[in-house]
Amino acid sequence: MRFYKKNFVIQTATSGLLAITDQIDAQIHDWGVREGMAYVFVPHTSASLVINESYDSSAKRDLEAYLHRIAPEGEDWYTHTIEGRDDSPAHIRAMLTTTSLTIPIDDGRLSLGTWQGIYLAEHRHRKHRRQVLLRVLSVD
Repeated sequence: MRFYKKNFVIQTATSGLLAITDQIDAQIHDWGVREGMAYVFVPHTSASLVINESYDSSAKRDLEAYLHRIAPEGEDWYTHTIEGRDDSPAHIRAMLTTTSLTIPIDDGRLSLGTWQGIYLAEHRHRKHRRQVLLRVLSVD
């Protein structure tokens, strides 16, 4: 068994879902991993990871709209607003999604479904430098 690790820095411009599947797959390919497990983690409280439809861009737009609908900005009951109107909603959206994923690697690729892709979900409006930690355990 071998263990690999890489930290990606993803520059975000605003809130939304940013596709990162290709970056992760490319790194796995560069390492030459054929079989194993990939662990992906974001060490942030206002960003998260999502696996979902990656073929039709309208699905992405619907997912983004839903996240904004379930945790809208400007609610009068929010008390944590030190960084702006999107502060509490960003934390709530991150809580409702996930900060880590475990994905099998088979035949040198992430074992995602036909239409699945991995997204970094940025929940804040202003730009950020987000870290995505990739750890791979190879059984080759």
